[in-house]
Amino acid sequence: MKSEFSLLLLLSIIVFGAITVTNAGGGAPGGGGLRPNFYRFTRCPQAEMLVKALTISKVRSDPTLAPKLLRVHYHDCFVKGCDASILLDTVGTNQSEKDARPNQTLGGFEAIDNIKAQVEKACPGIVSCADILALAARDAVSFPFGRNLWEVPTGRRDSRVSLISDVNGNLPSPFSDFPTLQQLFAKKNLNVNDLVALSGAHTIGVAHCGAFSRRLFNFTGKGDMDPSLDATYAGTLKQQCPNPANPATTVGMDPQSSRSFDTHYFTILNQKKGLFQSDAALLTNADSAAIVNRLQFPRNFFFEFGRSMVNMGNIEVLTGTAGEIRKNCRVINPLA
Repeated sequence: MKSEFSLLLLLSIIVFGAITVTNAGGGAPGGGGLRPNFYRFTRCPQAEMLVKALTISKVRSDPTLAPKLLRVHYHDCFVKGCDASILLDTVGTNQSEKDARPNQTLGGFEAIDNIKAQVEKACPGIVSCADILALAARDAVSFPFGRNLWEVPTGRRDSRVSLISDVNGNLPSPFSDFPTLQQLFAKKNLNVNDLVALSGAHTIGVAHCGAFSRRLFNFTGKGDMDPSLDATYAGTLKQQCPNPANPATTVGMDPQSSRSFDTHYFTILNQKKGLFQSDAALLTNADSAAIVNRLQFPRNFFFEFGRSMVNMGNIEVLTGTAGEIRKNCRVINPLA
């Protein structure tokens, strides 16, 4: 694995080393919003290829990394924008976003740390943690397809602030009904199409029992089961997650297809096998239910998911001279 990684790194540097550098300054160019191939015109033109090579190497050895990185990217963007604030550790009594309950089951931070360290060795102080996270999430999911499933406009900068208090009310909850989800997405300038398409990320990865056990054992507080959940599927889930739920136990979010990024999620939704209450909620609105049906076709899903990922990746980004380019994704840079 070490030799494979070294080869990927060397190839990345060789391939991109000949690109003409038009900005020889010390940091990323100033100016407006995100744009494709942002780093091509910096002192790190190989940035995106380097992140891709490192990410692919890691996903090859750990296929569970793809949904982890995708989820971290989601949780970053929905709280104060895609600014890598989710990556900051708590310092002293100032608790960061990581400590919020919905974020305590996130994973993949070490992979981002390692990618950032390698990128810093190649070109220090140029590539933001926010861009690395956005690129790595895309590259990890796209790897099995041999092509990018969506383009990632880059040029994000990193926040110097991460507060646990900012998480509440900003992250979509697995317990949410449709109006709540629609309102939250609208606050982020995302529409119903984005809501349904991005929910398709539940086609890969696992969930902890506590995120859905209420649907199985105490849906209305009377020891009942959620009637919108298929009874046979509920029986299987009860065997995997007996009451009370073990916090460490996980199940695949998409039965029989939790390691494959595909359209199976939308098929099981119509079979009343969506794992979360928020999944089932997509069928309670006529517009979103119609989108669920449309996204069962791979061509539709991959196109809409990619477009919605770009939309999500634009939420409240820091660009130009805002924020900073962190040297270590877990801590802010010391003030000069």
